[in-house]
Amino acid sequence: MHYASIKNRDIANGPGVRVSLFVSGCTHRCPGCFNEVAWDFAYGQPFTRQTEDAILEMLRPSYIRGLTLLGGEPFEPQNQGPIVELLRRVKKELPEKSIWAFSGYLFDKDILSGRLGDTREYLRYLDVLVDGPFIRERKNLALRFRGSDNQRLIDVPASLAAGKIVLWQDWQGEKGGLHQ
Repeated sequence: MHYASIKNRDIANGPGVRVSLFVSGCTHRCPGCFNEVAWDFAYGQPFTRQTEDAILEMLRPSYIRGLTLLGGEPFEPQNQGPIVELLRRVKKELPEKSIWAFSGYLFDKDILSGRLGDTREYLRYLDVLVDGPFIRERKNLALRFRGSDNQRLIDVPASLAAGKIVLWQDWQGEKGGLHQ
C-alpha cells in the first residue's frame, strides 16, 4: 500500500484534533473529488512499519482525539491488510483513541456483504464510518464531516450490534445523514 499524505492535527475530518491518513488508490473516481491524485495506487510513499510507528507517535498526545482514514479509498481490497495491521496497533497501544474512516463504498451493500473481502476485523476497530461516494450535484458545504448529502455518518459498533444502520450523532445532536 502507498499513502498520499498524513496530516497531524487535522480538525476537518472528524471531531476534535485528529491524525488523518490519506491512503492511495481508489476505483470510484468520483467527479469533483477533492483528492484525485490519490486515485493512483502507486501515488505517494510506501506504507511501512516506520510509517505506522510515526502515526502512533502522532496519536500519543492527550489532545489528539483519534485517527481518521481517508483516501483514495481505505476499503479497497489491496489497502485493507496494511490498514488492519495499523488499527490493531492503535487499539492495543492507544485504546482510548477513536477511529473514523471515509469510504465511497456503502456500509450495508458493499462492506458488510463481503464483496470487498472479509472486513469483520477492520470494522471491529472503527467507531464511525462515513460511507457513500461523493456526488458533486449533492455537494453541501454546510455539512459536517462529509461533502455531499448522500453520505452517512454511521456508528459502526452500534450498527454491528443492532444488525442495522445506526447513524452517529455528535454532542450537538446532529444526525449522520441519509441516503435519499
